[in-house]
Amino acid sequence: MSSSTPASDLAPITGAAPLSLCAREPHVPADRLVAEMVPPPRFDSVRFSTYIPDPNQPSQTEAVRVLESFAAGLGGAHATGGRRGFFGFGRAAKAPKTPAGPRGVYLDGGYGVGKTHLLASLWHATPAAPELKAFGTFVELTNLVGALGFQQTVRTLSGHRLLCIDEFELDDPGDTVLVSTLLGKLVEAGVALAATSNTLPGKLGEGRFAAADFLREIQGLSAHFRTLRIDGEDYRHRGLPEAPAPYADEQVTRAAHATEGASLDAFPKLLEHLAKVHPSRYGALTDDLKAVCLTGVVPVPDQSTALRLVVLADRLYDREVPVLASGVPFDRLFSEEMLNGGYRKKYFRAISRLTALARDGQRLVH
Repeated sequence: MSSSTPASDLAPITGAAPLSLCAREPHVPADRLVAEMVPPPRFDSVRFSTYIPDPNQPSQTEAVRVLESFAAGLGGAHATGGRRGFFGFGRAAKAPKTPAGPRGVYLDGGYGVGKTHLLASLWHATPAAPELKAFGTFVELTNLVGALGFQQTVRTLSGHRLLCIDEFELDDPGDTVLVSTLLGKLVEAGVALAATSNTLPGKLGEGRFAAADFLREIQGLSAHFRTLRIDGEDYRHRGLPEAPAPYADEQVTRAAHATEGASLDAFPKLLEHLAKVHPSRYGALTDDLKAVCLTGVVPVPDQSTALRLVVLADRLYDREVPVLASGVPFDRLFSEEMLNGGYRKKYFRAISRLTALARDGQRLVH
């Protein structure tokens, strides 16, 4: 693994130069992509018992009750040998060749109400071996199809008891048809579904493309789920989080040299490098990193670059990797046009997550 060269006036305090994300070109075998479809590290220890419902929001308590029953109902055999009913929770049922009615739960609610906590708790509570359960974001699922191919993805996931999809969203017609077909195949194979989103199933894709032209596909997706509304304070109503003030290039560089396992990259170069790495490998790109240090952060220049950065932000956040940066603050990464466009929810999430990681990164200096 090559690493960046230390600045001439900086002694490498840790005894080694910082790592460089731009020097990494990970090749991830397909079996690792599937094996890593588990709740991210920050959700390793969450359970239904650790979710504290807001007493003023009864829908949160109801969601826990329904999901606990849902998990218990998944303890039977897979579709090939009979299984328990999904919404006759716990009742033995002979699997029909073509399942009727919803085969999963869909958690709808604003930011900050604990949807991912509940989804991860469902994964942990489902009485099945880890290799029979899959957990990933919507983007990770579509990236898996891109890496394995559609038919192989269907074969791989069809043997699972449960598929959890976090941050379910449709951004283009291709995704609509792809995911609708994929989930239909998995439901036929007896796979239970669970998803989170802040968009109702019937409204997916709205404002992003000509959703009316794909209404049948969207309605088909919606038919797979029973919706559970989780009320609570919506993060979107609080506006953008205020990002910490960026540091000087010299401070970021010194911190990178003083922190074992830190990477150091120029932000524009990193954006160029992300275009050369498949998003399904962004997790591997961050392997063993203890911190990410970036110099010269600038607003992202275009939509494609911005969406790649969103995926990287998700992977860093999942792994709780602090970020230290110079340049513009993270709440100025995306233009007003981007924040008002069809991908605004993704950009708001990326700003929120990078801001949280930037706050964690302050300790690298102080």
